[in-house]
Amino acid sequence: MQVFDSGNVAAATSVKLARVQVVAAYPITPQTPLTEKLSQYVDSQVMDAEYVAVESEHSAMAVCIGASSAGARAFTATSSHGLLYMAEQLHWTAGARLPMVMCVVNRAVGAPFSIWNDQQDSISQRDCGWIQLYASDHQEILDTVIKAYRLSERICIPVMVCYDGYYLSHTYMPYRVPEQSAVDAFLPPYTYRHTLGPEKPTSLNTVTLPGGRTDIHGNFAPGYMELRESLDSEMKKAVAIYSEIDAEYLDIAGRGGDPIVQCYLCDDAEYVAVALGSMGRQLHDVADGLREEGIKIGVLSLAMFRPFPADILRAQLSGRKALIVFEKAFSPGQSGALRSELQAALYGEASQPELFNYILGLGGRSYSSVDFRSSIIESIQRKPGETGRCEEIGWIGLGR
Repeated sequence: MQVFDSGNVAAATSVKLARVQVVAAYPITPQTPLTEKLSQYVDSQVMDAEYVAVESEHSAMAVCIGASSAGARAFTATSSHGLLYMAEQLHWTAGARLPMVMCVVNRAVGAPFSIWNDQQDSISQRDCGWIQLYASDHQEILDTVIKAYRLSERICIPVMVCYDGYYLSHTYMPYRVPEQSAVDAFLPPYTYRHTLGPEKPTSLNTVTLPGGRTDIHGNFAPGYMELRESLDSEMKKAVAIYSEIDAEYLDIAGRGGDPIVQCYLCDDAEYVAVALGSMGRQLHDVADGLREEGIKIGVLSLAMFRPFPADILRAQLSGRKALIVFEKAFSPGQSGALRSELQAALYGEASQPELFNYILGLGGRSYSSVDFRSSIIESIQRKPGETGRCEEIGWIGLGR
């Protein structure tokens, strides 16, 4: 079925299709319409779930932790300071290996106060142990949430599905909704392997000592460090597992095939523009125009940021003349996080491309296809070796 609605409604629809059992949420712009729609679904009994209206985002994640520990499929959503307010619980959820999905409707972080879009909120939490997926349009929002539950429940690591506030959350686009029967076949009922209940009393996440220990049966029980290594090693498996899940989804929905990176005109590209989220779609038109001028430019949209798919990116980007990385977030005193990750992934390659980094759109600052085009041309015209250092950032749209 094809519908025409907002990105937030697309996200709410996917949560309903996933048969989520517990929704806990606190409103915050631009996430609010998503959780409002879910409350309507629950209130009208279109969705068989418990909706818990909490007093803060910290409490929202606490409810989801309890629900997931008890064996229920849980969901929440937030933006900006709401995500930061639940930061303690984000680490707890990942460390406890609780499967759940959260939509992060990207918005700027204060100070100064801003309700507009950039990606500083989710990027700031890239090291909290959650898988991070980025959607570039409404169809991807819907499909990614459904696939994220399969991924999270298979490897017991929580997943953020991130999408741009306003650019996607509030705009209207057509997208297709799969049949409930197809989603049920793809996403079976949730069974948590470590479900907590009165018939199975367990002490979870107790204080650990620096070293490992033996359990009551004399077997080695991992300590804190072993558990962290396990989280790291199993998160890295998510790249291959998510590709398998996407192939299954392609069979039931007819969509998919590029779950990690989405390449446009990259086959013969000498230069590649790289971005997260909705910017990638806008760059397609820019690339089309530059191709008409004889410039071999392609676009790579990254859909998975954690775990960072270094092997895939090396295969796609090694040997190019230059990469032009556009970001709506940065690490003060360093560079854009995506640019730093790419530099690390490509380090030591025999044919390492030049890297150019542009920061734009912070706090909702407007940008245009003309800005993309001029930045790409500026990068291409630089002499090899003229730049590439982390501190050399191009700022698009500064008011001076």
